[in-house]
Amino acid sequence: MAATGLSRVIAEAGEGGPLYTPAETSQQPTLSAAMLCYITDRRQFPGSPADRESRLLDKIGECAAAGADLVELREKDLCSRDLLALAQKAVVRLPAGSATRLLINSRTDVALACGAHGVHLPAGDLAASEVRAIWDRAGRTHAIIGVSAHTPEEVALAEAHGADFVVFAPVFEKDGRANAPGLVMLRTVCDRPRSAAAFMPVLALGGITLENAATCFAAGASGVAGIRLFQQNSLEKVVKHLRAAFREAAARASSRF
Repeated sequence: MAATGLSRVIAEAGEGGPLYTPAETSQQPTLSAAMLCYITDRRQFPGSPADRESRLLDKIGECAAAGADLVELREKDLCSRDLLALAQKAVVRLPAGSATRLLINSRTDVALACGAHGVHLPAGDLAASEVRAIWDRAGRTHAIIGVSAHTPEEVALAEAHGADFVVFAPVFEKDGRANAPGLVMLRTVCDRPRSAAAFMPVLALGGITLENAATCFAAGASGVAGIRLFQQNSLEKVVKHLRAAFREAAARASSRF
């Protein structure tokens, strides 16, 4: 399977290639494909606790098969022992050679213990640079570290500390309705002046649907993240649709210059 999105960026960086594709008509570099991040919430699945866990693990496997870039295991209600057990099962659902990367929400200790590819940090958590230092001391270089942000200042802070990407929210209302301030803010953070040596992608989160995702790409988002978007739909359909919408938005942006 060809690597796409963040996994392609990581692969090229490891091979000595560019971290991003410079855009000839813009000051901002662009990714060649949309970055797609599934954020888990097993409690939204019906059935018993065992059924929900089984459905969640199946969905993670579906992500890998469809070529989604990231799975963020975000099961905040679990104690450390149960979260680690679930994370270990999630790792197994990603076959060798898969382009999909597993991140653990907030818990660097669990991420290191289960063999995940990295962590996603809530806004106000440890700085990405501090977490990367922890991974380096553990002998685990090349950690993928994402950060949540809700303001331009938080985006700038994440970038300054070397985050690999930021998830910006909320862009839409939870039911997908338009949220003008959210879109304006998304456009603002995507159009920010570059202040770091490497391009940091911004993913849109909050009420993202198949119908409104193109609006996020038009605003400059490098990809999207979501729970229901991925959890309640066919992953193959979602990935195909979003990648096509991203290509169309990129083509329209290029034609304006």
